[in-house]
Amino acid sequence: MLPKGTTFLTSWIPFKHISRNSNTVPRWLVEKHRTNSLAKAIGAPGVAVDDASTPEKDEKPLDLPYDFRNKYTDFLPDPTFWKRDKLAEKLERTDMIRRRQIVSIPEFYVGSILAVTASDPHSSTKSNRFVGICIQRSGHGLRHCFTLRNIVDGLGVEIMYEMYNPTIQKIEVLKLEKRLDYDLTYLRDSLSEYSTVPFDMKPVQLPPGADVPVNDVKVELKPRPWSQRWERKELKGIKPLNLHPVFEARTKKDAKPWEKWDLMKQYRQSIHEDDQKEIYKDVSRHEHELESSRERVKGSKKLRKGQLNVSTEKNEK
Repeated sequence: MLPKGTTFLTSWIPFKHISRNSNTVPRWLVEKHRTNSLAKAIGAPGVAVDDASTPEKDEKPLDLPYDFRNKYTDFLPDPTFWKRDKLAEKLERTDMIRRRQIVSIPEFYVGSILAVTASDPHSSTKSNRFVGICIQRSGHGLRHCFTLRNIVDGLGVEIMYEMYNPTIQKIEVLKLEKRLDYDLTYLRDSLSEYSTVPFDMKPVQLPPGADVPVNDVKVELKPRPWSQRWERKELKGIKPLNLHPVFEARTKKDAKPWEKWDLMKQYRQSIHEDDQKEIYKDVSRHEHELESSRERVKGSKKLRKGQLNVSTEKNEK
């Protein structure tokens, strides 16, 4: 029988041995946090704030944008419930916003063509620039990663970047577009022409206010063997495979068409809309700060260019 005042956790286990992923915190610790003056000052969730200390504000209902899940994929936490830690997620979001104030992270999707400049101590210029098509985005929070693929000297080259790695100096979007699939790792088994991007490619500008275009190109895969069994995945961006009847029979045998209507599986693999609204509230609160920081960066670059032009003119005279 558990002692009074604890939830699923015995009192003889020291607090330092509690896993950060567990939600079984003693009740006395939660109540102590709620009565803390610092928690009242920052407005922690579940803490009663005195009406006299804070003025009343008429908060408007927050409408979640329809493209929030695709535009801010890195801000969404891990949907695995036993890995959720709201305090850690809150701290990670603050660090991500601070990093975005230093380096401008543009909007891009799987299928967009990017150019990433990262610091390289072994290079003569101390930096390295790689151009490629984004084939995958994975991870959550500060561990969010994206993979670029390109063909260099007839060989497929892939580089996985951590989006919030301090070594990244610049991220450019050369061509903003989407694909029919959310994962393009099947380009590893396709012809090289579908992954080749010139390193001197110039940016393709979209008109302001236009929707992100969807590239409906169909990829032709090489003959078997493949790195994965692509015939067992419902992919829209590949051409018909024309498999042997044996492989088609195995595909039909291992198919799971009922997973489309499995609501519990969809619920476990997604973030609830209430949590998304809380995340969007933190992001939208700092949007003006991000815009002002970008303007400061642009202004400093223009100032440096003007100083360089003046110095070159003086040297010529």
